[in-house]
Amino acid sequence: MHPVVAIDGPSGAGKGTVARAVAHELGWPYVDTGAMYRAVAWRARDAGLSLEARDEERVAAVALNAAIEVGGERVAIDGHDVTGAIRTPEIDDAAARVARLPRVRAALVARQRQYAAVGPVVMEGRDIGTVVFPGAAVKVYLDASPAARAARRSTDPAHGLSRAGAIDVVADALAARDHLDRTRRASPLRRAPDATVLDTTGLQIESVVARVLEIVRACLGRG
Repeated sequence: MHPVVAIDGPSGAGKGTVARAVAHELGWPYVDTGAMYRAVAWRARDAGLSLEARDEERVAAVALNAAIEVGGERVAIDGHDVTGAIRTPEIDDAAARVARLPRVRAALVARQRQYAAVGPVVMEGRDIGTVVFPGAAVKVYLDASPAARAARRSTDPAHGLSRAGAIDVVADALAARDHLDRTRRASPLRRAPDATVLDTTGLQIESVVARVLEIVRACLGRG
């Protein structure tokens, strides 16, 4: 297996922005596993499938067989560019429900592991260092206060929340998503015991990226 930088954490902790910047600095591919779940949720809804256990086998078939592209800025599934379509509150909820289906997770974890068979990779998600790559060379767990996470998410144009009270709305949504992620039977969100924890509350992204790069170089023995 090639080296893997595993970046985990809850929504709004800065995983995507940090992981993308770290991958750019290293010259490695970046994989957003959350986008994979979102794309599968979008495709399943588009096909009229339920996201509950009764349709688990059919949703898992989508996860296993669909052509999914999550490299760079573009996300596509079966030829459909869903880059913008999957960044909505509705797909947030749908992806959380899809992620609770064990067969779907098994299918996507198998696909995610294929990336490290090709070359080094920076991968972000919620179970990278615990389930997908428990032997990853570098494990980082990003977190932030609930208020900081809600503030970041409320300014995300993809969620369209600019009205007064948006932060409260987002905070409630994040709390609900945290509960789903931490209580699901399949690969719940948790910190790997050997991960380096970084609290990003009040920090500029550049500072977090620099710290992660320091960790990467220390773990990989690079100057």
